[in-house]
Amino acid sequence: MKKDIHPDYHEITVVMTDGSEHTTRSTWGKPGDVLKLDIDPKTHPAWTGQHRILDSGGQVARFNKRFGGLGIK
Repeated sequence: MKKDIHPDYHEITVVMTDGSEHTTRSTWGKPGDVLKLDIDPKTHPAWTGQHRILDSGGQVARFNKRFGGLGIK
């Protein structure tokens, strides 16, 4: 292997959405950095099986206002 071409591999702390912490090794950040997750397997619908609609900026409300009357009656 060539010398000095690989990134530094060190320990970091990963904080899950529920506040639990795990120590792992990564090339992300600097040694001792903390990576806080917004989405993890405990909250993501792909793993939990629950689907939630996140309304960012009122987009769902705006869609319902515009197209709400088009349903079959």
